[in-house]
Amino acid sequence: MSTERIIAIRGLEIMAHVGLPEEERAVAQRLLIDLQFAAKDQPESLHDDITQTIDYHAVSLRVEEISTACHRKLIERLADELAELLLIEFSLRWIEVTIRKFILPQTEWVGVSVRWESAQ
Repeated sequence: MSTERIIAIRGLEIMAHVGLPEEERAVAQRLLIDLQFAAKDQPESLHDDITQTIDYHAVSLRVEEISTACHRKLIERLADELAELLLIEFSLRWIEVTIRKFILPQTEWVGVSVRWESAQ
């Protein structure tokens, strides 16, 4: 039997310095980050043991660390960095990252989504 458990984190609110103009990067702005991912190793039974799966709290803390570590011009860059680092650090099979920011007055939000897969 093949099993794939997909873990999702929706609407993780992060304050980060992102934007093309320097004035926009000067002040941290609200980003909402959605993640969806699956572990490389997925035992048939988890036996109610957190070490057999991905700790989504640890993932959310790491997302905040990465997002606030430096200023970036593009949310695309941040999405790629999150996907690449989380894929490696948490031994993921694949990850999807969506970042929404609230910068254009005539829009609800603007955003980017990326999907990265493990080489193996």
